[in-house]
Amino acid sequence: MTDTPTPAADELPPEAVAAGAPERPADDPQLFAVGIGPGNLDYLTPRGERAIREADAVVGFETVVDFVADRIDAELFACGYDDEAETLAAFAESVADGAAGTAVLMGDPNFSGYQFLGRVEAAVDRPVRLVPGISSLQMAASRARTPMEESTFVTLHKRGDLAADRERLRADVGERHLLVLPRPYDVMPGDIAADLLEAGASESLTALIYERLTHEDEAVTRTSLGELATEAAGSGPEETPFSDLSVLVVRAEASHETTESP
Repeated sequence: MTDTPTPAADELPPEAVAAGAPERPADDPQLFAVGIGPGNLDYLTPRGERAIREADAVVGFETVVDFVADRIDAELFACGYDDEAETLAAFAESVADGAAGTAVLMGDPNFSGYQFLGRVEAAVDRPVRLVPGISSLQMAASRARTPMEESTFVTLHKRGDLAADRERLRADVGERHLLVLPRPYDVMPGDIAADLLEAGASESLTALIYERLTHEDEAVTRTSLGELATEAAGSGPEETPFSDLSVLVVRAEASHETTESP
């Protein structure tokens, strides 16, 4: 019998690198990955803010860095998808020269951030201490009153194949609440609803789409899964009524659901 070789770290997807082993102890960690919350800085944790404030170098996607820019007194390494590798290499060089580094990620990295976290760890090649934040999934669960222990939560907001994640949703729809981070803009709430109906879900299930949670322009759309499926569209922002900061909740079927007063 031949043992299956273990893939080298550089052959693994970044999220597998990030989740490959528990954090290594560090008496005085010099590198942090901070979840900044859903964007309203009232929801940035004190420990996360401290890691940002005390950093000499901060790296993150431009959209994330913009939220915390006024809390940063450090060299900024802001990137998009196209220059991510180049930006992380420059950040790693700064850290190698002795800078205290912090990576900033949206929400809580444990919900949707391991791809970027893995790329940060691969670039710096040293321990990174994760500082969790408040995810928009948690905010949506609070607004929709769907306890996490009775819910299936899935993030589709990542690069790569989503087949296994979508199968989890198909398997649990109707039986458990679904909390879903869509992927802008090719897998949006309408597309997810259409996929669930194709898998046999009831059109009457309650669907809620929360947009820009905790921001001044926070909005919610309450509809049925059947109605939401009519919004299935293409892959551009002009083809969906929902923003890139959306969370989809599909409530489970339950005999104790109450009817709201008009």
